Amino acid sequence: MDAQGRGRADDVDPADQWVLNPNTGEYELRLAPSAAQSSALGPRGSGGRGPAGAGGTPRARRTEPARRSGAAAPGGEAPSPRRRTGAPADAAAGRRGRRPAQKKGKGKKVLVWTGGTLAFVLVGTSAAAYLYYEHLNDNITSVSDDGAGTGGFSKDRAINILLIGTDKRTGTGNEGYGDKNSAGHADTTLVLHVSKDRTNATALSIPRDLITDIPDCPTTQEDGSEKIIPGKQGTRFNNSLGQENRTPSCTMRTITELTGLKMDHFMVADFNAVKTLSSAVGGVKVCLAKDIKDPDSKLDLPKGEHLIEGEEALAFVRTRHSVGFGGDLSRIELQQQFLSSMMRSLKSNDTLTSPSKMIKLAEAGTKALTVDSQISTIKKLADLGAELGKFDTKNLTFATVPVVDNPAEKVKATVVLKEPQAQQLFAMVRDDVSLTAVKQEKKKEKAAEAARLKGTKAPASEVRVRILNGGAVAGSAQETLSWLQVQEGVTKSENAGNAEQPLARTTLEYGPDEADQARRLAEIMGLSGAALKPGKSVTNSQGLPAMTLTLGKDFEGAGVPLTTPAKVPDEVQKSTADKVECAK
Repeated sequence: MDAQGRGRADDVDPADQWVLNPNTGEYELRLAPSAAQSSALGPRGSGGRGPAGAGGTPRARRTEPARRSGAAAPGGEAPSPRRRTGAPADAAAGRRGRRPAQKKGKGKKVLVWTGGTLAFVLVGTSAAAYLYYEHLNDNITSVSDDGAGTGGFSKDRAINILLIGTDKRTGTGNEGYGDKNSAGHADTTLVLHVSKDRTNATALSIPRDLITDIPDCPTTQEDGSEKIIPGKQGTRFNNSLGQENRTPSCTMRTITELTGLKMDHFMVADFNAVKTLSSAVGGVKVCLAKDIKDPDSKLDLPKGEHLIEGEEALAFVRTRHSVGFGGDLSRIELQQQFLSSMMRSLKSNDTLTSPSKMIKLAEAGTKALTVDSQISTIKKLADLGAELGKFDTKNLTFATVPVVDNPAEKVKATVVLKEPQAQQLFAMVRDDVSLTAVKQEKKKEKAAEAARLKGTKAPASEVRVRILNGGAVAGSAQETLSWLQVQEGVTKSENAGNAEQPLARTTLEYGPDEADQARRLAEIMGLSGAALKPGKSVTNSQGLPAMTLTLGKDFEGAGVPLTTPAKVPDEVQKSTADKVECAK
């Protein structure tokens, strides 16, 4: 931020004007002796905007910050800002002889996750920071999720956030990196899953060259109209953003199609996010197991530990030819090491107790992001941050979706899912199973699920069930019906066609008097307690009460058990954020 022209001459860093009051635990504004002490002006933006919208998406309109009427003369009053409509009267910073009352209690913490950097940005504030809150709000750019998400996270369930780092060459000094005309593809993609009990989290990396299907994508246009961008079968995952003017909502839909996980929010960042955030935190420690000199990324570092920031940090996360096997999968490992180190730095006391770093991080974080409209204010980000900040870094696992070279290619350039390991990993994340050894705090819920499988079981011949296809392969309902009737003796079963809505997971809903039937069918089908949903029975074609079995996207065929794995497949590469690793 530029202190000049905002009532703060003498090259005063705005971050230095906010100090921690040890008596209240809040950050308070400290004005220079020449400034009017009755004014509560916080560091405001001058109308400047952050980097252009990442991912080739249309930028939502930002409200310009209130402009100053001029710089304050030495010893004179700082000019008053224009009052915002709806602002509390006492919050008007231009009032003379009155300071906004300091509220008691702990300052709020804002936790912002960036797509390319997964950076925690925490800003301690107090009542005196009203204007600074408004300034940060002005920094944020948001676009619609076009109904692709859940409508927002909830405190009583797990949280899923799509984090995207694009290859769009926006921002000063980024034009020279590779394809300067890139539309901004999903170059680095992570799905952050935070457990329902907030004790652990998983950051799942999606390879950009993964061959997958992109569904049709309803997209809001600048004039408010809706346009459906046609989907595409068998294409690179990174084409889910930027290509054919696809927005982050298209990537959200692609992730749901691929993993069965419904996203709550998305955050997108371009190259500048890595540079500005790594500098704001005072540099990120990295370790190299060998000398690296990559002419493509411009990274030139000897073996050993280094503190990197800015352009050097960007070069580190972009390099791939000099590490591992020299491909995108090796670069993913490097990026995960970088993110782990950054998180350790951001949660350290050196950062959390430094007002200067906190303010710089808030500035960099809010300018670097494009977020969905559900979290387009500091207040909403603060609410989300309060939930995301609860887990310990040792219980954050970075994992990469298991893949193999595309067998359809002679020259290996793309990858496909490695099965069944990929589906097993997706099932673990969907079912909120920690990939670390963290002690779960949801024993009651697990015990309740297990209890559904215990008790008497009705004979197979007495089980009445209607079978619906809710996202499984076409023909699965009929295949299952035949298998149940012919091989398992469940003769009172029938094919009820397609479900109204597709489901990620197979479920069996049953009425109060059908628990014994549900337990028998669960045993036959290999269903877990989580798949059993106590509810109500329906009427079958004979007019008799029956259960409803809906085959979800996780269904792999009649007779294939659908229990969630308790252990991560050996083929899944994973690491925890508390471990220091050296790039090889």
